[in-house]
Amino acid sequence: MLAEVCETGRRLTRDELESLRARGERAAEAGLGLRALVSRHLSATRESLPVLSSADGDHLLAAVQQAIDAFAEGHERAQRLAVRQEEAVRREFIDDLLYGRSDLGRLAERAERFGLLLSRAHAVAVAQGSKPVEDLHPATRQVERALVGRFGERRILLTTKDGRLVCVAPGDQEDVLAFFAKQAHAATDGGQAAIGRPHPGAGGVVHSYEEALNALDLAGRLHLREPVLRAADLLVYPVLTRDRQAMADLVRNTLGPLQSARGGAQPLVETLSAYFDSGCVAAEAARRLNLSVRAFTYRLERIHKLTGANPADSDHRYTLQTAVIGARLLGWPDSDV
Repeated sequence: MLAEVCETGRRLTRDELESLRARGERAAEAGLGLRALVSRHLSATRESLPVLSSADGDHLLAAVQQAIDAFAEGHERAQRLAVRQEEAVRREFIDDLLYGRSDLGRLAERAERFGLLLSRAHAVAVAQGSKPVEDLHPATRQVERALVGRFGERRILLTTKDGRLVCVAPGDQEDVLAFFAKQAHAATDGGQAAIGRPHPGAGGVVHSYEEALNALDLAGRLHLREPVLRAADLLVYPVLTRDRQAMADLVRNTLGPLQSARGGAQPLVETLSAYFDSGCVAAEAARRLNLSVRAFTYRLERIHKLTGANPADSDHRYTLQTAVIGARLLGWPDSDV
């Protein structure tokens, strides 16, 4: 081909270029590196120089450039296709793993390819920031580098799902998920992470993942600001909301009278929330609400008068605090319960 190009001065034909691209694809599929292949092309060109001694240098270099460019294009095309196929397989596996939509035996076999032994118990941590993250997001790469640098090639799966970072680790390696949560908090500019409890088997991954998601949902509704939440520490809230109708009745009966206050119930519910969150220390609660202690104390007295329950009385405190938690979970008084 080089001899003919040098003799006639023509450029490579479309068929020749396509043949070179096809060769590049086959080379990539065979696992041959592009760097070595380019070197082989240049070596073949150099070996042909004695035969092409009368060749025009510009024609020769132009032909070599075209040939290598077409070959490299085919090689890169095959590599991109392989990457896309691998990504599709990985994404399908992750979807099946986190949603439990596949045969568990088959899922366990596929999991080994990605470093997971589903015969063991696993726990899942989920992190979310103010903006969604995907596999190629800088935050994902930052957390991945930190995990590999700290723990090496442990059986850890890091991925993304629905704009959140997800880490699956063996249930007895709590240090991995704690480290992931810390790194994710930093990488997402102050995002929040939740860690589910360890559960055995492939179904255990789904269970732990759902616990972590529920913890993040609870944090949003209860205005929990901790950077790392543990599902095991939040088990009381699902218990409280298991009977939604009973909780709604408690909220209406206990806090409903606050709606007759000037400004509605919301400021007084926030007053109770701050009071309980601060350990029932009026001075600290007033500081959190940017109120004077006198103004805060007046609000507590107003709550006592309207509801008949005294927040400072231990006999009344539990009912009020449970009702406030229920109001947060149910979105009251902004929504009807």
